[in-house]
Amino acid sequence: MSTNKKFIPVLLASLWLGAVATASAQTVEPPVTLNQAVLKVQQDTGGRVLSAEPYSVDHKTRYFIKVLTPDGHVQKLVVPSEASRNPATGQSTKNPPPRHAGSKEKH
Repeated sequence: MSTNKKFIPVLLASLWLGAVATASAQTVEPPVTLNQAVLKVQQDTGGRVLSAEPYSVDHKTRYFIKVLTPDGHVQKLVVPSEASRNPATGQSTKNPPPRHAGSKEKH
């Protein structure tokens, strides 16, 4: 029984050290600033940023960025401020798809 009494503190200590190591490995990345988001969009698209504005949705900050791409398209991108989120999402507005399939534009 004396070996079991010596083993328990060693086991508890190793479990505690493992928990501390796991907790320290799960660091939270700092939020992305507006300037960082603008630089990232410029690098990703190779374009020129026309405007960039922060806005909040559900207590989360996002950045709305308009960029003129090298081929002349204007893209509207949304960049989340959380670094772990997906990169910018957006779509070109040069030739948007029709709102109703098969409908013709009325003049």
